[in-house]
Amino acid sequence: MTSLPLFIAPARFDDADAAFAQVQAIYQGSVDHLRSALQHFVAGNDDGQHVRAFYPFVRVRVDTVARRDSRKAYGFVAGPGTYETTLTRPDLFAGYYREQFRLLLKNHGVSLEVGTSTQPIPVHFSLAEGDHLEGTLGAERRLLMRDLFDLPDLAAMDDGIANGTFEPAAGVPHPLSLFTAARVDYSLHRLRHYTGTVPEHFQNFVLFTNYQFYIDEFIKLGHTLMADPACEYVAFVEPGNVITRRTGLPAEPGDALGAPPPRLPQMPAYHLVRPDGSGVTMVNIGVGPANAKTITDHIAVLRPHAWLMLGHCAGLRNTQQLGDYVLAHGYVREDHVLDEELPLWVPIPALAEIQVALEQAVADVTQLSGWELKGILRTGTVASTDNRNWELLPHPGPEQRFSQSRAVALDMESATIAANGFRFRVPYGTLLCVSDKPLHGEIKLPGMANTFYRERVDQHLRIGLRAMELLRAQRLDQLHSRKLRSFAEVAFQ
Repeated sequence: MTSLPLFIAPARFDDADAAFAQVQAIYQGSVDHLRSALQHFVAGNDDGQHVRAFYPFVRVRVDTVARRDSRKAYGFVAGPGTYETTLTRPDLFAGYYREQFRLLLKNHGVSLEVGTSTQPIPVHFSLAEGDHLEGTLGAERRLLMRDLFDLPDLAAMDDGIANGTFEPAAGVPHPLSLFTAARVDYSLHRLRHYTGTVPEHFQNFVLFTNYQFYIDEFIKLGHTLMADPACEYVAFVEPGNVITRRTGLPAEPGDALGAPPPRLPQMPAYHLVRPDGSGVTMVNIGVGPANAKTITDHIAVLRPHAWLMLGHCAGLRNTQQLGDYVLAHGYVREDHVLDEELPLWVPIPALAEIQVALEQAVADVTQLSGWELKGILRTGTVASTDNRNWELLPHPGPEQRFSQSRAVALDMESATIAANGFRFRVPYGTLLCVSDKPLHGEIKLPGMANTFYRERVDQHLRIGLRAMELLRAQRLDQLHSRKLRSFAEVAFQ
């Protein structure tokens, strides 16, 4: 025998809000069933029955693409057929789901079907924030838990859809989304672990950096903005879900639950929050392409509108000066962490919308233009390596490859972040600052480094924030470029 929640059969909807309400009802009934059963199990009151609940799904059936508008980057299916995806956390994705439903209804003129799927919800993914119901279980009860509840199934959460390698079996619907509900839930839990903040605080525009100096400036700026009653941001959130509300705004339920962690998480995140989620999140990813891949793998499920890398790099040209900026328009990928998911023969194109915003942001903040702007800003290829001590390789070694590729800068993370943006259809860009020139005998010495950091970090951060402002002002269907669509692209943005 299996204990199941009330089954809700598929129903058709011609209204996005009504379809979303059905998703909410199915999901809430499922997680309530799992939470109640788990509470009884922890208390020792279970009856030995297997307990199971399922994700909701949304499905669309299309017999023609005559209504499709080829100018759009998302919101329509690739061709006639049946398309389906499971859904999770309607509380978190309410605006996103409603918009995807609305676009499907508008672009295809067919009803949406919403019902209970056959994909079980792992019991771990049903827990609310702060729930640790299984924490008091002994080893024997934890083993028994595996028999009575569904645990995460990695086969249900791989990235075959995003990678373009998923081929549905005959009679199986095509995907509507890059991620299944279980894959989304997995990443939401990982984000808590790696960043020290819950997914609810993440904003739609994300800055990545590889240096704590940038985070220090972001924290200082966040608290300064919160002291300004006229500021466009309403809250600043730090690891441990420590929330500072803008002056004049009352505290909200749950604010007092935040507390600074005893130690920072691996990749701490900080959030300048806007009411519509279009604020700025900044993450210190630390050093290396593995971290860059890890965090972007998980942030991608939140479907941000853009992510940018702000960091330091080695300048490869003798004409560059310490403190010059590099705007990447191409990447040499020697980071290796995505070679299997995104082969090296796949080009990572520059996105015009991002490039224009970044160049304009440099001009706005530095107050330079024309020939003077070219004196501190160079557009070119950035090489990313997984070998921090590349300088110690036998010569000529990598220098010859860098020269052949016309690279102007070298770092460890930018190509990974751009490649994962391409892979997950998240608009991406890179603006680096030259901090040393090892090929030309200029290595970072303590005094030089300290002066460089004082003079450039604040300006570089303000350029990144200005670029986000410019991107926020664009239409989303313009920002989410058609360049990121594959042959048989999913409909969800």
